[in-house]
Amino acid sequence: MVIERRFIDDAIIKLNISKFLGTELSKAGFSRVEIQKTPIITRITVYVLNPGRVIGRGGKAIDDLTETIKSRFNVNNPRISVVEVQNKMIEPLLVAKDIAFKLERGINPRKIIQFTLKSIMENGALGAEIIISGKLAAKGARAKSIRKSVGYIPKAGDVINLVNKGVATAYPKYGAIGVVVRIVPPGTVFPDREIKKVEIPRSILNG
Repeated sequence: MVIERRFIDDAIIKLNISKFLGTELSKAGFSRVEIQKTPIITRITVYVLNPGRVIGRGGKAIDDLTETIKSRFNVNNPRISVVEVQNKMIEPLLVAKDIAFKLERGINPRKIIQFTLKSIMENGALGAEIIISGKLAAKGARAKSIRKSVGYIPKAGDVINLVNKGVATAYPKYGAIGVVVRIVPPGTVFPDREIKKVEIPRSILNG
């Protein structure tokens, strides 16, 4: 039970750190974070569009961020490294935020999904899924959900850990809309199958 409790505590700490960084580094184009805990240090790898905003002049910003994480989350000897996002179209959180922005501008949800899925797959993803839920029409309309996927998106088993997920919320005038994006990045190797190339359906290409 002690070991199980430790795993649960570690998972909660990692989740809280991810949420904190998502807010703290939003202006830097925060995408995701990887946390690896060892007996000596805790490696924290942050993926952003603008690394300079995270590092700061002379490294001051990243030093301050390191100290905050150490004290706020009681992390042992954190070491933060910053990686620049090379292709935002295969980063689920960035894609979800872009969709939320377009929804707030009043663009048709189905058109957004079609265009975004096409862009994701054209950038080499092996699978992608977009779910938009909420009041998708004018004030007074019922809430509903639109879900569309392309390629291979596993839903169960350990392989779901190979699928990256991003969540965002749009706030148009007629009510909040939730956006969920799942992407299987290029080069992902699955233990139970081999995926070399994914054909994009005509319904997406011509959508």
